[in-house]
Amino acid sequence: MDRVKEHFEEEAIEFDSTILKLVPHYPQMIEALVSVIPFEKKDQIKIIDLGSGTGYISMKLKEAFPNSIITCLDFAENMIAQSKLRLEKYKDVNYLLADIREFEFDKNYHAVVSSLTLHHLETKKDKIKFYKKVFESLESGGVFYNADIVLGSNDFLNKTYVSRWKEFMAKSIPEEEIENKWMVTHYKEDRPEILLEQIEWIKNIGFEDVDIVWKYYNFAVYGGIKP
Repeated sequence: MDRVKEHFEEEAIEFDSTILKLVPHYPQMIEALVSVIPFEKKDQIKIIDLGSGTGYISMKLKEAFPNSIITCLDFAENMIAQSKLRLEKYKDVNYLLADIREFEFDKNYHAVVSSLTLHHLETKKDKIKFYKKVFESLESGGVFYNADIVLGSNDFLNKTYVSRWKEFMAKSIPEEEIENKWMVTHYKEDRPEILLEQIEWIKNIGFEDVDIVWKYYNFAVYGGIKP
């Protein structure tokens, strides 16, 4: 995780343009996440954005729920600085510089969201433990949705997913950079899990109406509701 933190500190300024080149249909993925938050526009809901990066998801949430109280949490100082610039016109936005592995939720939220963050948790045990903390942090009727990189259910699917992912990146990134930078970074830093296994984990924890609301090969948005 120290290597991941260093990476994000270095990439913060160019992160927004880079993510569009690396993650297929990123705006649509985030649109899907925001669209399934089941509250009214006028509601004063409490939301925490885990691994908030440059604040793009929080901005979209503020556009959808202007009266929301949002907490942006990230462990990279430069990411927090970029999110403050992006969100400076919005009120009721708080910022926490913290590592999700050590973070203790201090209040009950109506929505917990995350984007391209939880796959950095190193083991299945770490992820299940964190999903439990998310569940406990939610109000009854609150929701958790995660937009993240995932694994398929067998090796053939994963090879296909990676192939399609590289095809997408190749539209704007030289092949040498894909292989020698981004794929190297992926295999060193990312610890994705099988999507359907994660669905079972969050069901077993107690989430209901669990669903996959968006998917493009090895990227997906999934989550559920706390009864």
